[in-house]
Amino acid sequence: MTAPFEISDMAGLGLALVFGLFFGLSLERAGLGDPHKLTGVFSFRDFTVPKVMFTAILVAGSGLYLLADLKLLDLGRVYFVPTFFWPQIAGGLLFGAGFVISGYCPGTAVAGLASGRLDALVTMIGVGAGSLLFAVLFPVVEGFYLSSDRGTETLPHIFGVNHWIVLVVLAVLAGGMFRFFNWYEKRSVHPSHS
Repeated sequence: MTAPFEISDMAGLGLALVFGLFFGLSLERAGLGDPHKLTGVFSFRDFTVPKVMFTAILVAGSGLYLLADLKLLDLGRVYFVPTFFWPQIAGGLLFGAGFVISGYCPGTAVAGLASGRLDALVTMIGVGAGSLLFAVLFPVVEGFYLSSDRGTETLPHIFGVNHWIVLVVLAVLAGGMFRFFNWYEKRSVHPSHS
C-alpha cells in the first residue's frame, strides 16, 4: 500500500511513473533543463526558478492541507523531513554551490539529460559520486549529521497558527516577489534613459 492513500504498491509505482514523466516534461517545457536559465537567477537575469519553486510550494501546500481538511488525506501518514538545523544549513550551502557550478539540481539534470545535454550527464555523475563519498564518510560526519535535532517542524507549528494563515502570507509574499521580479526583468531589458 502506498501511504497516505489506500492504493496498491503497483498502482503507486504506476502513478509515480506517470507523475514523474509529466513533471520532467513540465521542467523541460519551462526551460529548466537549460543550465543558463537555471543560473540566470544568480546573475539577476532570469527569475524563472524562484517563480517555479514558490508556485510549486504554494500549490503542493494548498493541495495537501485542502485534502487533509476535507478528510481525504491523513497528514499523520505523510512523511515530513525532520529538522536538523545546522546540518541542513550546511547541506543547503553544498547543494547551492553545486547548483551554481553545474547549473543543475538533480531533477533538472535528469530533464537536461533527457534533452541530450552532456553537461547534465556530468552533473548526474557528480551527484552519484558525491552520494557515494557521503556514504563512505558518514561514520566521520554522523555526529554532526544528527546534531541540532528539532523534530518535525512546520511553519504553522512554529508560529502556532492555522496552516491557511501561513499559506495566505506565503502567497502574498510570493505575489509581491513575482511583481518585483517582473518589474526588474522589464527594467533590465528596457532601461530608462536619463
